[in-house]
Amino acid sequence: MTDVNFYHLQRSALDQALPKLLEKILQAGKRAVVMARSDERVEALNARLWTYDPNSFLPHGSKADGNAAEQPVWLTIEDENPNGATVLVLTDGAATANMGRYERCLELFDGNDPERVAEARERWTAYKSAGHAVTYWQQGERGWEKKA
Repeated sequence: MTDVNFYHLQRSALDQALPKLLEKILQAGKRAVVMARSDERVEALNARLWTYDPNSFLPHGSKADGNAAEQPVWLTIEDENPNGATVLVLTDGAATANMGRYERCLELFDGNDPERVAEARERWTAYKSAGHAVTYWQQGERGWEKKA
């Protein structure tokens, strides 16, 4: 079963939180697929990952860049895994029918959007029912705090 970690964004936006989480994934020697709901969001995240920290380099790409198999982080709207990722990052309510392809899944959702919170609750219940190990993280004053 896949370890699913919910990340409840309350203090920062997705484009601020995502780069640091991806850095940790890459530091662990893993590859990631990041799914969003629109091409516009994919390209906005793609641009953000190039510029979020002038002292950092986060290798990544999207359909616009090509060479999916060579990208440690692949940004997409498709339910695909062209780079052999073991970590799936779901954003903006994107969903997968292929959870079993991954060791770990990060569900990032906007805690200030009632629709996204409701969707996250539904997915939490579905993942638990399917037997996945589910953990909830909330942004606190000192960063991510694991909640019961």
